Amino acid sequence: MAGEGKPEKAKAPKAEGEKAPEKAPEKASEKAPKRKLTRAEKQAQHTDRLKRTAVACGAGIIAGVLSFYADAVPSGTALGILFLLAGIVFQKYVFLALRMDYLGLSAKDWLYQGFMTFSLWFISWTILLSTTTG
Repeated sequence: MAGEGKPEKAKAPKAEGEKAPEKAPEKASEKAPKRKLTRAEKQAQHTDRLKRTAVACGAGIIAGVLSFYADAVPSGTALGILFLLAGIVFQKYVFLALRMDYLGLSAKDWLYQGFMTFSLWFISWTILLSTTTG
């Protein structure tokens, strides 16, 4: 009864060929270290990121130009925002056409894609609007 509540200690190996039990990581933060990427893998990841950024920028500029030409319609601002949203959504299909892996993108990556598209949409639409009203 006196020893019931105590955890058992790991037994030391008895024979020469016998291995000691392996210790499990004590904390969840103690994980196996990630393997280092080769130079070719780093370059491939960098190229993929550049392609994704170029797609986001291109979609933003196209959405900005379409928003500018739709501004003549009475509800031009609402239509311009719809062009922006369409530019963000259609990036998935552009990734498919370019044979890029979009399934591995996290929510953070999609937020980045949306922010870049919004930024270029806003900049291009603003530039086009300011040059015509001058």
